[in-house]
Amino acid sequence: MKKRLCAASAVLGMLATASALPAQASSQQPQSHPPSTRLTLPLGPTDLPETRTTTTLQPGVTLTRIVRGTSGSANPALHWTVEVSIPGGDTSPDPDAPPTALKDRASADELAAELRQDGFDARVELVTTPRTADYTGGTIGYRVRTGTFDSQTTATSERARLRAAGYTGSAVYTGWDGEATDRGPWRVDVLTIDPRKFRGSLDASYGPDIENRETTTQLAASAAATAAINAGFFVLDPKAGAPGDPAGVGVYDGRLLSEPVAGRPALVVHDNARGTEITRFTWKGRVTGSGSTLPLNGINRVPGLIRNCGGTAGDTPTSQPLHDVTCTNPDELITFTPDYGGHTPQGEGLEAVLDAHDRVVELRSPRGGTLPPGGSSLQATGRRVADLTALAPLDAHLRVSTTLRDERGHRVSPSPRTDILNAGPELVRDGRIHVTPATDGMVHPGDPSWYYGWVHKRNPRTLAGVDAVGRTVLVTADGRSTDSLGLSITESAEVAKSLGLRDAVNLDGGGSTTMVTNGTVINTPSDAAGERPVGDALLILPRRHHH
Repeated sequence: MKKRLCAASAVLGMLATASALPAQASSQQPQSHPPSTRLTLPLGPTDLPETRTTTTLQPGVTLTRIVRGTSGSANPALHWTVEVSIPGGDTSPDPDAPPTALKDRASADELAAELRQDGFDARVELVTTPRTADYTGGTIGYRVRTGTFDSQTTATSERARLRAAGYTGSAVYTGWDGEATDRGPWRVDVLTIDPRKFRGSLDASYGPDIENRETTTQLAASAAATAAINAGFFVLDPKAGAPGDPAGVGVYDGRLLSEPVAGRPALVVHDNARGTEITRFTWKGRVTGSGSTLPLNGINRVPGLIRNCGGTAGDTPTSQPLHDVTCTNPDELITFTPDYGGHTPQGEGLEAVLDAHDRVVELRSPRGGTLPPGGSSLQATGRRVADLTALAPLDAHLRVSTTLRDERGHRVSPSPRTDILNAGPELVRDGRIHVTPATDGMVHPGDPSWYYGWVHKRNPRTLAGVDAVGRTVLVTADGRSTDSLGLSITESAEVAKSLGLRDAVNLDGGGSTTMVTNGTVINTPSDAAGERPVGDALLILPRRHHH
């Protein structure tokens, strides 16, 4: 399997380099661009207009605002339509949950025939998706659409007419489908941090506590940041855990406060903006008492709920990563630090409360409550209750230890100047396009609509990475609008590569995508309600931190 994947990515790498060759007339390029940088974004036809405006925000930090393509009436090929579906949004409070839009050919034809009988102008369209480093792509299904409209308003009234006839659907703009011939427009904002000139601090923040959500603007303001972007994936739905809890690895000021989704990529940054990298992490945790040791299942999260999966053996339906799915396990042992929030999660089971000297000072059943200053706790559920009861009588001394390992299996001990943010999929590795949706849980067995909505279609995206000269590059692309079409995951990789990134990864996108400079949101977040409160953010601070 490994071999075949490498061969596929080698071919992809060759294709990628081949297509990038004409742009590499580096002798004519200004010296500030690494040789691999294309001077225009690889989106739409090559003749599209593109403007780039660069400003310096502080020494070593620039903001480049890129607008590419033509809008509105200049795009007769693009229009509004209604995609008939079983909405995912009805069962999920997540505004980014993709609806069930794809079917097999027979069901799509059948649905279209029913629609035509009811007086709708229905058509069936084949959806094919690009191959990636770990996924074959090809045909992923058929979508059913009705009507062609020149405005969202008309498409929305068609949707109402469909509803009245007993169907469901959503008004979509065909510019979000991801066709290479689309003429845009695209709006992409790029923060570049050059460690050779940077005297500030690159810092991740989850706010006052792990468990609640704050906007990127709030997180930036409370640290007086010059600029910020939203960062990792997080729990949104209370049924999936504690809203605001990172759904993957979270290391803040060198402390592991949220465990990895097994083997998924993360962005590693240091205060001085040197040595930014993308690494895949696994972890192990254990608690040791007199003479015996128990394995931990998680850090600072609601026991039993594993967002994005990738947890431990025994999790249902899987212990592999599965993005936007909440796996479950009735038998868990979770450690909590005061960073979690004012109260640990409440529920059945047992909680051993430890003081600042790691001594058990209280046993709570049911679990949940406050922690002593500098203290911690362990919560057990199901079959782990008996284990914890045996290990943790009152006054016992317990030692909780956690180990983070990188993809080579080496132990990682982050310094207080290091932050690690969860991410996925990978986009660029060693200068080559390397997109990993299957590895990172974005290929859902039996549910091609999820891939279609999340990976294949254009959405707002937040990306991060490092270029060939060691600069950290943070990117937001607006989407879900006629004013900015957004990027598919493959386009995100192509954009990252064209910006000169040697390694790049996808961060949380959709309605979470936000860039703030000097206290103001400069992009256009896609949620109807405006800027979305998120789990954590990456901040650029004016001064160096002293730990």
